[in-house]
Amino acid sequence: MAPQTAKKSGKAQKQTKKFIINASQPAGDKIFDVAAFEKFLQERIKVEGRTGNLGDNVQIRQVGDGKIEIVAHNDLSGRYLKYLTKKFLKKQQLRDWLRVVSTSRGVYELKFFNVVNDDADEDDE
Repeated sequence: MAPQTAKKSGKAQKQTKKFIINASQPAGDKIFDVAAFEKFLQERIKVEGRTGNLGDNVQIRQVGDGKIEIVAHNDLSGRYLKYLTKKFLKKQQLRDWLRVVSTSRGVYELKFFNVVNDDADEDDE
């Protein structure tokens, strides 16, 4: 039994994860600054418990129109990126209009809340 546990405690495999945060819809309406969000992520993402410690482990770059790509060579989670995105929206006072939705594995999208039923809400009062 002991030799099997020795194999598990060996050096962990390097894993590469790719995340995309798609903010093209609010960026197209000019209410979301993608460059400021990219800077925010570079300042706030923690690597080994310290901010500003990205080094070669995490690359953040803007791709296309309103999309940010994060390539991580460590155990960065999508939940953490969603948390940071929500924090940025709160700071920019956009949290009331935008939400972060995972459309597929590793892809997060900023979408507007649906406010179609305004007339029905007024009738209820």
